[in-house]
Amino acid sequence: MSGDTYHFGDSVTVNGGRGNIGMIKNQAAPAPAEAASPELEAAVRELVALVGRLRTSVPPASARAIDDTLPDLTADPAAPPQERHRALMAVAGIAATVGAVGQPVIEAVNRVLELLG
Repeated sequence: MSGDTYHFGDSVTVNGGRGNIGMIKNQAAPAPAEAASPELEAAVRELVALVGRLRTSVPPASARAIDDTLPDLTADPAAPPQERHRALMAVAGIAATVGAVGQPVIEAVNRVLELLG
């Protein structure tokens, strides 16, 4: 195998110093991220409103946990799915501890999860 050459990435060879026009990359721009569906955006807005009301019915430690999850409760398709799922499960868990008061939040979390697939 001696003499084999492996090269990865761009390679430029310039012969002479005249008429050089640069390197043509032939690369396309990344595709724009898909916009969230209107249904998902509405479901997330409803969930955030319900979570805001739930926050007043839970102990301070649970309220802080809710505050920590709010940035990850988003309809943004670019949001990391693992973080969003973790936030949804955390909110559902807190809602489950307060009984009937938390039931609308649990239903809203389930709607968002369903829309996310």
